[in-house]
Amino acid sequence: MQALLVAVVVLPLLGSAAALLPAPPGLKGRDPGQAVQRHGVTVTGAVLAASVVLALGFDTGRPGTMQAESDVEWIPSLGIHLHLGVDGVSLPLLVLTALLTFLCALHSYGTHVRTGPASAGGPDADQDAGPGRPAGAAAAPRDGGPQAFVALILLLEAGTLATFATLDLLLFFLAFETVLVPMYFLIARWGVADPRERAAAAWKFILYTLLGSVVMLLGLLLIGLKSGTFDMVALATDSHPGLSRTTQILAVLAIGAGLAVKTPMWPLHSWLPDAHTAAPTVGSVLLAGVLLKMGTYGFVRILLPVAPDGMRVFAPYLAALAVTGIVYGSLACLALARPGADGDLKRLIAYSSVGHMGFVLLGIATMTPTGVNGALFANIAHGLITGLLFFLVGALKERAGSTGLDALSGETGGALYGTAPRFGGLLAFAAVASLGLPGLAGFWGEMLALLGAYDPAGGLSRPAFITYMAIGGLGTLLTAAYMLVVVRRVCMGDPLEERGDADHRERWQLRDPEPGTSPRPESPGEHPAPATVRLPDVRGYEYAAWTPLVVLTVAAGLWPALLLGLTDPAVQNLLPGVAR
Repeated sequence: MQALLVAVVVLPLLGSAAALLPAPPGLKGRDPGQAVQRHGVTVTGAVLAASVVLALGFDTGRPGTMQAESDVEWIPSLGIHLHLGVDGVSLPLLVLTALLTFLCALHSYGTHVRTGPASAGGPDADQDAGPGRPAGAAAAPRDGGPQAFVALILLLEAGTLATFATLDLLLFFLAFETVLVPMYFLIARWGVADPRERAAAAWKFILYTLLGSVVMLLGLLLIGLKSGTFDMVALATDSHPGLSRTTQILAVLAIGAGLAVKTPMWPLHSWLPDAHTAAPTVGSVLLAGVLLKMGTYGFVRILLPVAPDGMRVFAPYLAALAVTGIVYGSLACLALARPGADGDLKRLIAYSSVGHMGFVLLGIATMTPTGVNGALFANIAHGLITGLLFFLVGALKERAGSTGLDALSGETGGALYGTAPRFGGLLAFAAVASLGLPGLAGFWGEMLALLGAYDPAGGLSRPAFITYMAIGGLGTLLTAAYMLVVVRRVCMGDPLEERGDADHRERWQLRDPEPGTSPRPESPGEHPAPATVRLPDVRGYEYAAWTPLVVLTVAAGLWPALLLGLTDPAVQNLLPGVAR
């Protein structure tokens, strides 16, 4: 088991280096891009298989203890070890990371095979093509090629897996920072916005996260130097007199600030909508599905067990900021969803992540097993559901040439239910899962987080947390409101009376290979005749990439004990003397 965990972490790193090498003569395929995309699928598939075997070999009888543990001295003078291990908290995140990265590689390969060598600049290159421009034309001026793209995806996977597997504070920091470089280049070079917007979004992402990381490093060093060890297991289980209440408060302030940026927590969230809007499809999937979880994981793995006194001081403020983010994210989405607001669907989903991660932070702030289990469940649910949403929005932009809600609701006329019924059904499924429909994965995490706020840990103000619970409950209603508006507009289309504006575009302008029969309106305000344009429905490789997310969303919603049975014992061990 130890060798298996090491392989899960090291394989993507080796695969990243191998992706930059020339393909062997017998494996070149139709073009060099196809060979390296196939390499990405192979490596990520092997990592996923290893992580599944690791999960199957996990002793569910003792999920609260570290398993597959390996500890090798790395820098003796600083007391830094290559210490790896998994428990019920980290194992689900490890498998989620391997799954999403494999699905991203599979989706990229399918896109490359369909569009051909013209999309060598990256799997989303054709999404920049506008009317009159061939698919893949936007890729020409971009630096790098599929080799660099696949190498960056694998490097990002290696950093993320190492973050969830490492048990040394400084090694955690190194892995935490490793993911920044590949995500920066994925946004800056392979994003779907124009070059200036891509560069601005990438710089905003890197500056926010780097500044947060500098502060976090100071907190990690403070804990390590005051306690005499950087080992997370020793810090969580042993008594360390050097970690006084004042030290814990300073550590929580410093480390929490860095983790809050990555989560992201309101008001440190402003880099997220720009990054998502500019990122390629697979970049958005990995950013929302995996990278955001690194911040909340740090709260649970490091701050709750190591600095409980400091967390108790800041928990009410963390909860207040969390529920503010829930309401703010929902109101921002409602503003983007209304007709005439020129809202972007991809940006709307990015703002929805601010609200959903607010529920995760609220659960953590309760410092109870119920709340923290809800936070960990919501982490996984958000990764599955939002990953599916970003896959769908990326495919929608490829088909319609836009993710603008006003354009989509008007241009598609009868909308996705009529033009691409399976695609529309999947989008509606992901939307109702995101709003927390009972029976799907999104329900349990938010419900448990609110339930934890009803009865917080000892020493926390119950009236204050009941107020936070009520505000969070309001956030669930607002979430349902904007998601249903999105489904109505994108899947059903705006009512005809809302299409009479002279600037409104109808389906005759769609950038779709199958032309419609609707004539152009003769004069402003005139309704066009019914059109027969049909957007391409779900393709084979898209079924392969999206079906696992749908199945797991349903499975987690119907059988929550599968996940809670893993996390609860580990959470109980991480909260000694904190929860009542």
